[in-house]
Amino acid sequence: MTEHAAVHGDLLPRDLFARRTVFVTGGGSGINFGIAQAFARHGAAVAICGRSPERLDGARVALEALGGKVFARTADVRDAGQLKAAIDGAGETLGDIGVLVCGAAGNFLSPAETLSPNGFRTVVDIDLCGSFNAARLAFDQLKRSRGSVVFITAPMAHMAHAYQAHVGAAKAGVEMLMKNLALEWGPFGIRSNSVVPGLVGDTEGLRRISAPGDHARYLDHIPLRRMGLVEDVAQAAVFLASPLATYITGTSLAVDGGQGLPGSAFFNANGADLLAANPRA
Repeated sequence: MTEHAAVHGDLLPRDLFARRTVFVTGGGSGINFGIAQAFARHGAAVAICGRSPERLDGARVALEALGGKVFARTADVRDAGQLKAAIDGAGETLGDIGVLVCGAAGNFLSPAETLSPNGFRTVVDIDLCGSFNAARLAFDQLKRSRGSVVFITAPMAHMAHAYQAHVGAAKAGVEMLMKNLALEWGPFGIRSNSVVPGLVGDTEGLRRISAPGDHARYLDHIPLRRMGLVEDVAQAAVFLASPLATYITGTSLAVDGGQGLPGSAFFNANGADLLAANPRA
């Protein structure tokens, strides 16, 4: 954990989520694993699911080292049966889910004219349908706990980015799903919000859509002049799920250093360069 992250982690009480169960889809790696760690550091019992048993095992060991209870089960968010088993198992083992983080996602660069129907459908199935599956299957537990749902989306949901037609469609759908659930589930005491990360350094997601040499070029187009940290996104999720945000629902929180302000032209140009250098990227 970086010094910057350590400062973040010390700002809120360590027992902020004591006696609460947090379920994170895609929690075995990347940003979602960082989110799971942040909740664990603040006292939560943490459940994670993902498609890779190896990643889940490693994540489970790391989370257990933080001292709390951990539940991990292999599940593909596109498969309602697998996901139900994971969500039900988490509730039975750790107690009703009080916070659901829908983070499982897929991404790659592709011009729309060469994007296959299967590639488009795969991203929509993981990001949008997977988010709905998780929220719907966790509803009974969230209703009992008067819980919170946090969706992890992307700038592509709010602004056109070249070579991201599949991601933009999927994440825009997730954003509207978030708002609809805030409207419909508010009377049950369930809040629904989203975190919209900008470019986060040293993550698989960034590696899929940019070359390492591009990163320095990005900084000139980010007002805060640095890449995001996993911890920046994680603490935003912690805040939205915490008692500090009990009157916040239906809200998209951009955690991007101002990246969205100048537009997507720099992303588009770098994406074109990457595809030209590696047509299969």
